[in-house]
Amino acid sequence: MAKVILLSGSPNINGNTIQVFKKMAEIIEAKGVEAEVLSLAGLNIADCMCPAKIKNEDGFDLLVAKIKDAEGLIVGGPVYWGTMRGELMVALQRLAMASAQDNNFLAGKIGGPVAIGRRGGQTSSIQEALMFYLYHDMIVPGSTYWNIVFGKAPGEAIKDEEGMRTVIHFAENVANLIKKVYVQ
Repeated sequence: MAKVILLSGSPNINGNTIQVFKKMAEIIEAKGVEAEVLSLAGLNIADCMCPAKIKNEDGFDLLVAKIKDAEGLIVGGPVYWGTMRGELMVALQRLAMASAQDNNFLAGKIGGPVAIGRRGGQTSSIQEALMFYLYHDMIVPGSTYWNIVFGKAPGEAIKDEEGMRTVIHFAENVANLIKKVYVQ
């Protein structure tokens, strides 16, 4: 079965990003595509642009293996200071290096970024993360608006009706496109 990984860059394992991603995963699975929510919370991902043969004992290799085996990848995180969290950007750069050294396994994967925050910085965060997708020959479906959700305290984001409608539609589009491209 085709699969989508939803990778949360939030340091809060029960925060808004995980809650939004769980709702998106439900939608993806209802469309007949497997979904798994993964989190960087609690991991200490090393900021290393090392060759793949140099192994860091930070658990990142397990994330890479799951992403490599999936047909889709959605990433997201909270926007605290006008941009995506540094941990997520480090993870994307490490993932880019792993892909470059392993037959560009990111090419053709379907997905895109989601940004969650209280007031501002979401669109610049989406733009920053979108560069990762475009540079690595990934396929990014659209939605009815930018993939941004508003909320501060845990639980607030899933109450943002317009934001949730947008990311749910995006999740539907990811699942539908994966079925068209990958499922025979």
